[in-house]
Amino acid sequence: MSISAAQVKQLREMTGAGMMDCKTALAETGGDIEAAVDWLRKKGMSKADKKAGRTAAEGLIGVATGTDSAVVVEVNSETDFVARNDAFQDLVRNIATVALSTDGSVEAVSAASYPGSGKTVEETVKDAIATIGENMALRRSAKLSVSKGAVASYVHNAVADNLGKIGVLVAVETEGSAEAAAAFGRQVAMHVAAVNPLALNDTDVDPAAVAREKEIFSDQARQSGKPENIIEKMVEGRMRKFFEEVVLLKQAFVVNPDVTVEQALKEAEKEIGAPAKVTGFVRFALGEGIERAASDFAAEVAAAAKS
Repeated sequence: MSISAAQVKQLREMTGAGMMDCKTALAETGGDIEAAVDWLRKKGMSKADKKAGRTAAEGLIGVATGTDSAVVVEVNSETDFVARNDAFQDLVRNIATVALSTDGSVEAVSAASYPGSGKTVEETVKDAIATIGENMALRRSAKLSVSKGAVASYVHNAVADNLGKIGVLVAVETEGSAEAAAAFGRQVAMHVAAVNPLALNDTDVDPAAVAREKEIFSDQARQSGKPENIIEKMVEGRMRKFFEEVVLLKQAFVVNPDVTVEQALKEAEKEIGAPAKVTGFVRFALGEGIERAASDFAAEVAAAAKS
């Protein structure tokens, strides 16, 4: 099949591999970008392990915290200009506050009453579209709760209080000081914002992701020509390293890279005054996973001229 220059460029940006290597990878995989990424990784030609360059939608991430719970919401808009609009910021902040009284699901938040309007959140968002003059939507929301302890929050690239581009929640269960637990939880939330772990524990990692990594590591190890028993040990070592890189509790703590997050938690128990456990985390980055059609400005101008 014919491989376009655009496909080669996309794969090169995603992996950092050479132009000809990208072209070969696409030819070998029938033009399948994801398969081509894996092909390059197996050959040791990829400089990036994860898909990059996802187009970010605009809008804001909002967080709100209660005594034993916290929520994070994402409200999207068409342009970043709206994120600086006071009316839009109030909308996101109020939606986050409303979400605290629900189970945190988008359906529940959308159906909840918006403060002072006599309308639901969903209806209020529709009204805001007409008022602000731009399409927008409550895309997702999540809630974490603890029976005892604290749920800490952190907003990165904040444009206003509790509003920004990345929002993180971290739940710490403990019988000790909720204030100390919240302080440590905020440090972990900052870590999560920076490092973006895939899961809390080994068992929480997506089995498909684990299988994919294991297959790639196995293929790479076999290229060494070593016996199968040695290859198995090589793969075990690489998978152990993989979990250390993607599992929150096993990651080197950004506040003190000499210890893992799990080790830092044990140290924090001295301040908390009792055993503590990180029971969950949520990280929302604005627009992640949303693909937007690329705009060809020159083509748009040419079309406008013809019309």
